[in-house]
Amino acid sequence: MSKSTVLTLVGSLRADSHNQKLAEAIQLNAPEQIDVVIHESLGNIPFYNEDIDVEGQVPAAAAALRAAANAADTLLLVTPEHNGTVPASLKNAIDWLSRPHGAGALTGKPTAVVGTAFGQFGGVWAQDEARKAVGIAGARVLADVKLAVPGSMIRFAELHPKDDAEVVEQIKGVFEALSAVETADAAA
Repeated sequence: MSKSTVLTLVGSLRADSHNQKLAEAIQLNAPEQIDVVIHESLGNIPFYNEDIDVEGQVPAAAAALRAAANAADTLLLVTPEHNGTVPASLKNAIDWLSRPHGAGALTGKPTAVVGTAFGQFGGVWAQDEARKAVGIAGARVLADVKLAVPGSMIRFAELHPKDDAEVVEQIKGVFEALSAVETADAAA
């Protein structure tokens, strides 16, 4: 059985990001048959502009993102919540991946959204907004794959998510849901 690749995009650009740490915990707890690849900073990608999205002239960082998404079996977005919605860096990545219209890297791509935030609901508004955006962009949203960790600033002040037994257990649930999707896809 070949490995399945999950490309992980982290919406936070902060050096000590709790969502980056959550992505690392996800990577560390991936089953043997799943290769979790965390894409480098989304902060290097220029804001989407159709004037610079020209074949042969696409900025290198955007082209690398598209290539990585095209090569992946599944996308996993890990997002904080900025003012009740997704950070600009993640929305920008979604915009680049949605083009060309109808044939972008998101088209039909199974995509799940998870994250952590300071608030008591763990960033569910941002996660819902990200699901909406990728769905409109053509992704196959995996709505049943959920993980929202509240109170990140306190919870992860001294503890990395990989060392939080409850979070690790929830990560296992994410992989069980992703595996169920893969099994259903293989049977179809």
